[in-house]
Amino acid sequence: MSDHKLDRRSFLRAAGLAGIAAGASPLIAAATPAKVKTARRVLRVAHITDIHVQPGVVPEYGMARALHTLNGLAEKPDFIITGGDSIMDAMSTPKDRVKSMWQVFHATMKNENSLQVYHTLGNHDHYNVTRNRASYAEGKKWACEEFQIAKPYYSFDKGQWRFIILDSVHPKPVIPGYLAKLDDEQMDWLKKTLAETPKDKYVCVVSHIPILAICTLFDGAKNHNNRWTISGSNQHDDAKELKQLFYKVGNVKACLSGHIHLIDQLDYLGTTYYCNGAVCGAWWGGSNQEFAPAYTVMNFYDDGSNERELYFYDWKKA
Repeated sequence: MSDHKLDRRSFLRAAGLAGIAAGASPLIAAATPAKVKTARRVLRVAHITDIHVQPGVVPEYGMARALHTLNGLAEKPDFIITGGDSIMDAMSTPKDRVKSMWQVFHATMKNENSLQVYHTLGNHDHYNVTRNRASYAEGKKWACEEFQIAKPYYSFDKGQWRFIILDSVHPKPVIPGYLAKLDDEQMDWLKKTLAETPKDKYVCVVSHIPILAICTLFDGAKNHNNRWTISGSNQHDDAKELKQLFYKVGNVKACLSGHIHLIDQLDYLGTTYYCNGAVCGAWWGGSNQEFAPAYTVMNFYDDGSNERELYFYDWKKA
């Protein structure tokens, strides 16, 4: 499969000339909104999530190929945000094996990427989080050291846009297991950060686990007696509080996530929620359901609008 991107214009052009190809691609393209023609693009940001790299021919080549093609785009991104689960698994893997995963991750980044990178923590980046509550703090500390960030949540500004990176992964009331949420300290920080953000500055929130997504229905959710049940590890348990906060402040225009290894887009109360698939697809085994390995480039505009380009790349070594 050759490297290609899928956006609304190319889909419409292809549909008009050759009809709709089989598979999920037309559904993805049709969900991508046309950008406002009067708006000026001010940022182009790559979101590469769920790499799940580890030592081995397939994951090492796949991650290298994703970064190589991303850095070679004709319209190069301004920077990269990783979406979490950068390594295959630190949650229940021996420490020496986890160290080797981080070594592959850093070496590949060094060899194949020239762009600035901002990191997000995913559940699989946390070492040994199945023991007790203290292990979460230890796991976050190690991941932050690998990513060279002071805390697992932070913000930064790029022109008219503020980017807020959240830490989604917290212990369940009863160990083992994790819950997608913000703890009290992080929630207070988020409210303060949003309150201090100028109203003429737009906000993009990044979380590993979706705050709001429709694709969670097809990843472990259950329908019993006509009632869907979505796991608290697949969508933020505090989603209602967060969506109300975003609606109140009014300038949170995009939320990016990964975790589910599926792709969707949801517009709700003035915020667009993107679940951006996985660089590794089905953990380097091909497509996860209908979605092949992919990464995303987000375009951000001076009026707060935003749009996504999906890139399905040649991840298999010939």
